[in-house]
Amino acid sequence: MTLRVLSIASEAVPLIKTGGLADVVGALPDAVAPHGVAMTTILPGYPAVVKALGKTKAIHQWDSLLGEPARLLSGKLNGHPLLVVDSPNLFAREGGPYADLAGRDWGDNWRRFAAFARAAADVAGGAVKGLAFDLAHAHDWQAAMAPAYLRFAPVGTPIPSVMTIHNMAFQGYYGSDIFALLELPSWAWAIDGVEYHGGVGFLKAGLESASAITTVSPTYAREIRDPAFGMGLEGLIAAKADRVHGIVNGIDPAVWNPETDSHLLQTYSWRSLARRQANKRALEREFHLEQSDGPLFVCVTRLTWQKGIDVLLEVIDHLVGLGGRLALLGSGDPAMEAGLHAAAARHPGRVSLRIGYDEALSHRMQGGGDAILVPSRFEPCGLTQLYGLAYGCVPVVAHTGGLADTVVDANLAAIHGQAATGVTFHGVTYPSFADAITRTIALYGQRDVWTQMQRTGMKTDFSWKRSGQAYAALYRQLAGAA
Repeated sequence: MTLRVLSIASEAVPLIKTGGLADVVGALPDAVAPHGVAMTTILPGYPAVVKALGKTKAIHQWDSLLGEPARLLSGKLNGHPLLVVDSPNLFAREGGPYADLAGRDWGDNWRRFAAFARAAADVAGGAVKGLAFDLAHAHDWQAAMAPAYLRFAPVGTPIPSVMTIHNMAFQGYYGSDIFALLELPSWAWAIDGVEYHGGVGFLKAGLESASAITTVSPTYAREIRDPAFGMGLEGLIAAKADRVHGIVNGIDPAVWNPETDSHLLQTYSWRSLARRQANKRALEREFHLEQSDGPLFVCVTRLTWQKGIDVLLEVIDHLVGLGGRLALLGSGDPAMEAGLHAAAARHPGRVSLRIGYDEALSHRMQGGGDAILVPSRFEPCGLTQLYGLAYGCVPVVAHTGGLADTVVDANLAAIHGQAATGVTFHGVTYPSFADAITRTIALYGQRDVWTQMQRTGMKTDFSWKRSGQAYAALYRQLAGAA
């Protein structure tokens, strides 16, 4: 029997993307399809999304969706059904999905995403003629009110729901004054409902209401029971431990494959690693770095405390002193950007950076870099290290979350067993990160060991095959118990 699932999210590739959430949501329909799951994705009607739909007719209308008129449009996402909540007053704005052109969060994000979640819950419950679903799957705080609406104010048939945490740090917390505007019954204002520290917690509401909770790696599923990672919700997670599942993300081999990647100067496989050298030389030229036989480190990241960029700034001189070079792509904290510019000025030809986001360049960096740095203090799953493994760009990562689940440290046993795929370190501090850099450069000098690490990583299957099967099994379990 085919299971019908509505995937509720605020972004999805290729239509709208600010981070890894979009990659996951875009890949999920294909991942679960071989396991008898027909997935429909529902997105907010941002200008780019509505434009991509082209001419389409509305299949449903709301005269008032939390006070705003809206209509439901239909289309396709990567060949699978797509629904779009088109409400111009909420979503037709210049800027990003969550912030204006100056990077300031929209002041009414609570209304925008509560309305989106209300619409998704209506659709999931069967309010739209011709559409029926067995389960709803909400992603992150922007969609988290959907399970709450399904629980507290259902329209149509109640169905089970899954709430996925892609990053516990982003929770969607707002003052108590918005509760009266959410169109929820009074009894939803409770400690096991939407109330959170005297206000409304969107993610908290979704976690309380969902039939099951997933995170994007097994280690992160354990970590978020600890105050250091739970961000205030560790007690809730611990109390619902029997409902929490860690399912590691996958990557799309149709997009991230060094054998077919059109962004690369030279394609290659684990059998033809020597061909990577052309990409390394091209990347050196693109970043105006000195040509060298020493290791070229790359980093593709948001410039934030979570990503450990403050400690990266501390180790750059050490990295360069040992003969390494660094090419970085990212944006974020202005002070961190300034620190990186200062490092590039100190080490011309050895350190270079590009501020911003460039998808094609990130492919070229994975295909030309020797090692990719991921010093995150916490990382629910991480995709950057998976791309590195697929491209023979050896990951150097903090031992946390999905990084710990996907990278095998090059200790003596792993090297002798030909299982090593990268370098891991415990604690994002100068001593631990600097030691990891030192180890990495020493390993790079052992060409047979380094090549084996590259090949082992490239041959590892991090596609969505296993993850898709795990999600499908969870869906069936929940639907069968409903």
